[in-house]
Amino acid sequence: MHEWSESQLMIRDTVRKFVETEIAPCVEDLEHGDLPPYALLRKMYKTFGMDEMARARFAKQIAAEKSGEARKKKTGPALDPEVKADQAAATLIPIIELCRYCPGMVTALGVSTGLTAAAISSKGTIEQKERWALDILTLDKIGAWAITEPGSGSDAFGGMRSSARREGDEFVLNGSKTFITNGPFADITVFICKLEDEGVDIRDRKILNFVLERGTPGFEQSGPLRKMGMHSSPTGELFLQDVRVGMDQLLGGEAALSKGSGGREGAKSTFQTERSGVAAMALGMVDRCLELSLKYARERVQFERPIGEYQLIQDKLARMEVARMNLQNLVFRTIELSAHGKTMTFAEASAMKLYAARAAVEVAMEAVQVYGGNGYMSEYVVEQFARDSKVLQIYAGTDEIQIRAIAKDLLRG
Repeated sequence: MHEWSESQLMIRDTVRKFVETEIAPCVEDLEHGDLPPYALLRKMYKTFGMDEMARARFAKQIAAEKSGEARKKKTGPALDPEVKADQAAATLIPIIELCRYCPGMVTALGVSTGLTAAAISSKGTIEQKERWALDILTLDKIGAWAITEPGSGSDAFGGMRSSARREGDEFVLNGSKTFITNGPFADITVFICKLEDEGVDIRDRKILNFVLERGTPGFEQSGPLRKMGMHSSPTGELFLQDVRVGMDQLLGGEAALSKGSGGREGAKSTFQTERSGVAAMALGMVDRCLELSLKYARERVQFERPIGEYQLIQDKLARMEVARMNLQNLVFRTIELSAHGKTMTFAEASAMKLYAARAAVEVAMEAVQVYGGNGYMSEYVVEQFARDSKVLQIYAGTDEIQIRAIAKDLLRG
């Protein structure tokens, strides 16, 4: 794939019009007025029928699982690659367009309908999927995926201290989580912790996933934390003190206790998906920064000439365009792989995330430089992108963790 198809451009233009009409006027309140993003996201879902499409896909999936068809090898004709490409593009285009104005909304949406729903859909029993996943996929309820702890950032599994103690058919959960996207408002939270086992070193204990509902006794969700950027994505802390849950709230039920990977591989797959989406986020930010910088370079006059006539400014604009092209090609590669039923390896996804995050930060900072003193003021949009882009180098694995993943794969030869 080397360019957007006509049908994909139609989708882009339609989504862009909605974002510019419905979301752009609310950015100030989302950024500085403590307006949660969920009502706007639900409006977008209903406008484009995304909630009904999610409901139809879910019904089809559950019907197949109940009939046993989901476990059988597919014998029918495969979808045409062009159709699959359009489906993949239809998922990524809203991410790109939202990130041109409000990247935090993508984080809030992705963690709910992406990470949380995916965790339940991939690990849960049919009953658990019906109980929790559909409401999250349609945005009727908001989800949170809780893995990070105060003492375990990059060392998510080794440093994890949140625990589950089994007592008969119940579990007693204790621990705390931090930097949890949607944490303050989540209706449903996937809580990741370790099974208490005195005979096993704490770093090697089995990882379990529990589903918690808002209002569960002993489960406290903090208010939104103040942070550098992504203000439209509420982030909070979670505290659990002797929270009692039944076996029905352990994702996978009794079978999850005997699985060899202990939940680590499932979380790794989640990280891979999250990293792949960062390129689309970065593309939206970079595209908008370039658009704004070009406009400013044409209009801003210094020493009796538009600043766009100066070579140092031209150098910045040219480098922004190179980054935009590279990011767009990475998005095209993601779509092309999806069209042929393939995904990136963990190392490839890490490489893409590393480049995309760095490109977004560099372009945003250069946009501020093009604007000069104005770029440092919150009145101008590039100031927001300078703040919002930085977290791409931190969440879903820091730059340093991406480098480690890439290097390990290269050294294995």
